[in-house]
Amino acid sequence: MYQLLNACQISATFSTTALVCLIPVRSPSGVILLLRDMKRCPECRRDYYDDTLHYCLDDGAALLEGPASADDPATALLSAPGAVPTGSLPSEAPTRTLDPYSDPGGSVQSPHEALERNRAIAVGIGVVLVAALAVGTYLYYNQGSSKQIESIAVMPFVNESGNADVEYLSDGMTETLINSLSQIPNLSVKARSSVFRYKGKEFDPKKIAAELNVQAILTGRIVQRGEQMTLNLELIDAQTENILWGNKYERKSSDLVSLQREIARDVSGKLESKLSGAEEAKVTKIHTADPEALQLYLQGQFYRYKGGRNNVLRATDYFNKAIEKDPNYALAYAGLALNYSSYDFYNLVPDWKKASAAAKRALELDDSLAEAHLAAGNFRRAIELRPDYADAHVGLCIDLTMTKHFDEGISECSKARELDPSSVIVTMRLGAAYFFARRPDEAIEIFTRAHEMDPTLWVPLGYLGGAQTLKGQYTEAAATFRKAIQISDGSPNPRSHLAYALAKAGQRDEALKLIDELKRLAEREHINSFHFAVPYIGLGDKDEAFFWLGKGVDEGSIGFTMLDVHPWFDDLRSDPRFEALLKRLNPSD
Repeated sequence: MYQLLNACQISATFSTTALVCLIPVRSPSGVILLLRDMKRCPECRRDYYDDTLHYCLDDGAALLEGPASADDPATALLSAPGAVPTGSLPSEAPTRTLDPYSDPGGSVQSPHEALERNRAIAVGIGVVLVAALAVGTYLYYNQGSSKQIESIAVMPFVNESGNADVEYLSDGMTETLINSLSQIPNLSVKARSSVFRYKGKEFDPKKIAAELNVQAILTGRIVQRGEQMTLNLELIDAQTENILWGNKYERKSSDLVSLQREIARDVSGKLESKLSGAEEAKVTKIHTADPEALQLYLQGQFYRYKGGRNNVLRATDYFNKAIEKDPNYALAYAGLALNYSSYDFYNLVPDWKKASAAAKRALELDDSLAEAHLAAGNFRRAIELRPDYADAHVGLCIDLTMTKHFDEGISECSKARELDPSSVIVTMRLGAAYFFARRPDEAIEIFTRAHEMDPTLWVPLGYLGGAQTLKGQYTEAAATFRKAIQISDGSPNPRSHLAYALAKAGQRDEALKLIDELKRLAEREHINSFHFAVPYIGLGDKDEAFFWLGKGVDEGSIGFTMLDVHPWFDDLRSDPRFEALLKRLNPSD
């Protein structure tokens, strides 16, 4: 009898046109033969391999599934031309014709000898097929394993809860997974800003992958009902749009910390199977064991990224609540420090002492945290920890630019743009580096591109107008600043810049009216003194300009860290009071 082997050992050959199942069996002599699904006529013993046939073509008998007997290998092997059907063999004397019973030399064989010969041939064919199948299987699976995913975009998880109040959860889990996967060596993970521009838009995997230049896309859908969360993930091959992997997670909100760790482990396992223990620890690292602290942190990040005065203040509140829940939550301290650093941009009273204290505490708790080093201004260390951290490259770019290392600064911002080409902020920072380097043509080109990337933002237009003033195009700059005012959220910044351009263009009265508007606004809310000094510089009123500059230095406004490099201050540099300001700004120099 023929022994049926484990079908898991060799189960199928793969073809672009058909799937042919081969069943391995062991003959009494120990030779492995391959069977494939077949039908047989019980009368004439003829084998058929066409599943659509139900009756024998010779005698019309109903076909049976499989071979009639497992003792007969000739019916089990893949048919070869000239193979003898089994059953009753002819008993007549041999003839001298060349027929299926003749050997290559033309000698006549008895039916029994012919059968034995064909059996030997069939066995040989079976052995060859086994070897070929083994080689083919090896090549197939090794080819698949060598096609490792080297680039991925984690698309914004879709909130299907029907509740906008939990939008922070879908956004936060997306960002967390992006940061976790970024720890995998030799894997390019698209930055948050690159993928979030697709949020809420129609999803076309192949198109998005082409735009982001990635091999795979990970999507997620999250539903939260009370304490119950359901998350569905799919890993998609960008070229074929086939689902490479998918999983459904059902957990309680109290399990959020362990869920995020589990997701990071599962997804990283599908992308890279050879992580060392240390690398896996980085990928699956958790920053707090308290699920409430984690949710508060995610809410803080959600509002920090939304931007705007009110949202930034809400972010501060959430970060502080997260720290109250877990006083050792280093990531929350880093988020708080970075949030404080944006106050001045939104014309909120800056508190650099709180920002510095939060960054210092984050480093004390976790010196390996790139976000903490970014908040503390240790940009090179942040880059060492996360080479693809675009924000850290931007920070180093600004630091180099403010110290007049313009070429190096431009290089770092260019690197950041390579890492995060879809980020408007990163693009604007590169333009600013050109602006401070007094290279207006490149700055205008970059700022124009930033405006095209998101025409709803006023900031790129504000920068663009500034670059136009470098070329003396004050009328064009004024028109650009007016456009910025139209789409701004009431920010005083573009009004200040417009006043500068109008003053430079000789339209003093209109410039003075804008200054009065800013002063009335300052009675209700904080306005950076920088935005009063600039218009007076345009008017040539140095006394007023130095008054507001001195006030700004006392406030510690971020705008004055660029005092020594900003082109708009060039008209004051020959005045002794300017050098005194620089010493007040940097007393250690």
